[in-house]
Amino acid sequence: MVLWLSRTYFPDGTNGKLECEGKYICNTIELPWKKNETKVSCIPEGKYFIKKRYSNKFKWHLEVLDVKNRSLILFHPANNAQRELKGCIAPVTKLSEPGLGLMSRKAFIKLKDLVYKALDKEESVELIVQSVFLTLEG
Repeated sequence: MVLWLSRTYFPDGTNGKLECEGKYICNTIELPWKKNETKVSCIPEGKYFIKKRYSNKFKWHLEVLDVKNRSLILFHPANNAQRELKGCIAPVTKLSEPGLGLMSRKAFIKLKDLVYKALDKEESVELIVQSVFLTLEG
């Protein structure tokens, strides 16, 4: 399974759209791009793999693997990137402003169910992160 995250960058946050096989899953919010600095920047564009992860704080969620110079980059619920994220990606149902969204838990459950279904069938799950401008070809 391949997930495509198409991003739009703003000074106060990064907004995205997450799709699988051309089908919309949800929007996303992240911190602004600050050269991949730990805890203050979104992750670089590129190709990553996703796995299941459990923690007491977030229970079952998703981890983005092999992010250069970073660790514990997660998909977890959050509605305010500046206040609730340290480099992670938050699925949201609706975008409200750069780095802000609504009904994150609902969007997260939808994404988690989709990804866990693939992982339970031992499929690999790739995440391709790109700028929205790359998707406007043709």
